[in-house]
Amino acid sequence: MAALDGMRILDMTQYEAGTSCTQALAWMGADVVKVEAPGRGDPGRGPNGNAEYFIVWNSNKRSVAIDLKSPKGRELFLDLVPKFDVFVENYGPGVIEKLDLTYDVMRTRKPDIIYARLKGFGLDGPWSDFKCYDMVAQAAAGAFSITGEVDGPPMRPGPTMGDAGTGVQMALAICGAYIQKLRTGKGQFIELSMQEAMTYYLRTATSGGRFGERPAGRSGNGGGPYSNLYPCKGDGPNDYLFVMAVTGKMAEALLGVVGGIEDDASTGERTREETMALIREKVTTWTRERKKYDAMRELAEAGVPASAVLTTQDLYTNPHLVERGFVHEVEHPIHGMIKLLRWPVKMSESDVSVKPAPQLGEHTSSVLAADLGLTDKAIDQLAQAGIVNA
Repeated sequence: MAALDGMRILDMTQYEAGTSCTQALAWMGADVVKVEAPGRGDPGRGPNGNAEYFIVWNSNKRSVAIDLKSPKGRELFLDLVPKFDVFVENYGPGVIEKLDLTYDVMRTRKPDIIYARLKGFGLDGPWSDFKCYDMVAQAAAGAFSITGEVDGPPMRPGPTMGDAGTGVQMALAICGAYIQKLRTGKGQFIELSMQEAMTYYLRTATSGGRFGERPAGRSGNGGGPYSNLYPCKGDGPNDYLFVMAVTGKMAEALLGVVGGIEDDASTGERTREETMALIREKVTTWTRERKKYDAMRELAEAGVPASAVLTTQDLYTNPHLVERGFVHEVEHPIHGMIKLLRWPVKMSESDVSVKPAPQLGEHTSSVLAADLGLTDKAIDQLAQAGIVNA
């Protein structure tokens, strides 16, 4: 069986922070039913409803399209609530309140509901009404301030940790609440601020600040010659190797591969800065003579942590990831055969196959029939009235 087989989730999320949370749970076997607005659905779907962005964040889910702004649609949704264990939302400030679908409302229908909310700045505090997206949360958490060149301005980080990093933390919290519910029979309310979630990924950076007395700085790509980015043979923009020899033994191994500096010594003693510059020059000369994967292999085999700089395209064909079964091919009704990167966690007693993201309202009829006992005729009437997409 899948690890979360039996857990049912009403997913009222959009874009990425919430959808990454529910996708993580779906990949562990939870039945995730994504509730979307008829006609347009999750804004992440894009204008044609099948944007690649939506597809990579919504695999293994089912889609039900209900107009929650209509009294009938809202009541239909509330009728579904008792059939589920968890509700998750990450709408903008005040949206859930306008829909009158708060925790107090839902627990009148299901007292043991686990009700989870992801917000940019939380539900209270002076910034709680501010709208937020991934990079806004990263800026507010300090990630920009430690990214970039030493003498340059703050820089936007590449990974969308503000969204997906928050989503995974919420998924962990939901799993914890679910285990607690199995023991106590009680549901609970969960709130997570994207700003606060992001600070978890900056703890190493903050650890050099004397517990908040001073800020961490920017270091660019380098931390001295033993931990740095080096150019490799080739003219591509990503023909680079990152080396991270953080122990004395690793540093010795690095010099053992690229060649020591003893023979280059001039008369007199060098300063530490001169020695470090000479080592970096030595490593740079060595890497420039090799393609990045060859350089990676030679150093890695010598015990030096190093990696070629892979592109996002490389991930889909990387021999290591392919052999590990990380890249999956699935049939999508619009895009045909596509490749998706699967959930990275391997569990010996839980395996869930990768399924394509749903079409808008693809499962409306089956969910309403199975959970509420509605007939085909009743569902058709709801569809004709514009209350659902079916």
